[in-house]
Amino acid sequence: MAATDPGPGAEAALRATIASQWAALPAEGLAPGASPNRLRFTTSLEAAVADAQFVQENGPERLDLKRDLFRRLDAAAPADTILATSSSSITVSQFQDACAHHPERVVLGHPFNPPHLIPLVEVAGGNATSAEAVERSLAFYRAIGKHPIQLRKEVLGHIANRLQAALWQEAFHLVATGVASVADVDAAIAHGPGLRWALLGPFLNLHLSGGTGGIVDLFNKPLWQATEAMWRDLGRISVDADLAERVAAGVREELSALDPEEMVVRRDAVLLALLRLKAETKALP
Repeated sequence: MAATDPGPGAEAALRATIASQWAALPAEGLAPGASPNRLRFTTSLEAAVADAQFVQENGPERLDLKRDLFRRLDAAAPADTILATSSSSITVSQFQDACAHHPERVVLGHPFNPPHLIPLVEVAGGNATSAEAVERSLAFYRAIGKHPIQLRKEVLGHIANRLQAALWQEAFHLVATGVASVADVDAAIAHGPGLRWALLGPFLNLHLSGGTGGIVDLFNKPLWQATEAMWRDLGRISVDADLAERVAAGVREELSALDPEEMVVRRDAVLLALLRLKAETKALP
């Protein structure tokens, strides 16, 4: 595997990050012979991709940089190499025309943080992407143990980020209007629906809430009318300086009795245990 980054100190930072994360990876499963020592770093983008079969681009979220990066990747990589972008908001169609040679092999390959642990990868093509490139990308991510999903059409923020954004909007609204503290909003998710969401998605959770008739019966119950009433009451909000400071103060208070570094370590340990349990449970999708 080869990596490249033009930033000062990039190689040292990359190797330090890998070293800090490597201890968790055997629990997810590593290929025979896997080792950080097999990573080759070069400051030349062209050298990094010259023999690549799959390229994962993780550059800054700037359209001008994406266009330049993919122009260079397209010129340097072998003709049948997939070029995947991890862009969170820029769509493939906005820059793949910068690839003069093979725009059809450019895809979205958007992982989810922390990407070395979370299985989700969102895959999509742009206007010029071939169906074969999308299928090859899905197969690649499956082969390395990820859980790829395919977007049928391009949309700002893809799928998971849009779902997150909807939740964040109401979370900020609840704090801004004095309904709840930052800590209580966090607790409402972490000790409530978040536990179910870690196992099943929104539609299957709704299905289980519908009783013996499932999701179809749920739509005919008063509870569903109440849900749609809440949709109409959800807040729309922009985070100004005052709200930003209120939320930041709430986060500081929430963390006052915790060690942030230890919290991340424990989060990752619990996440790995959950992933193992899910992998062993065939009754879950």
